[in-house]
Amino acid sequence: QVQLVESGGGLVQPGGSLRLSCAASGSIFSRNAMGWYRRVPGKQRELVARITNGDSPDYPDSVKGRFTISRDNAKNTVYLQMNSLKPEDTAVYYCNKSPPPPPIRSYWGQGTQVTVSS
Repeated sequence: QVQLVESGGGLVQPGGSLRLSCAASGSIFSRNAMGWYRRVPGKQRELVARITNGDSPDYPDSVKGRFTISRDNAKNTVYLQMNSLKPEDTAVYYCNKSPPPPPIRSYWGQGTQVTVSS
């Protein structure tokens, strides 16, 4: 079973910021590109940020300029700095390798809830 522990979520007002952290087991983190994903009930999980093992980031247009992904290879940890949050960013956020594994529970962590609301 994979080991992925996401943290840092919470309730924040529109325009606010949060920093998510994800501690991953070495078998997932090592030499893999890593991604942050989010899921809203009733919708498919979507990629919101990706970073290669060489620290090259990539973002979809929906979060570009607002979200920043980074990784600490020594700590097997990936971060997501989220600024200028919008209500539509509300979701459960997960991290995993990129491309992601199948949507099977044992391949994913518990995620961390982010709620953007006034």
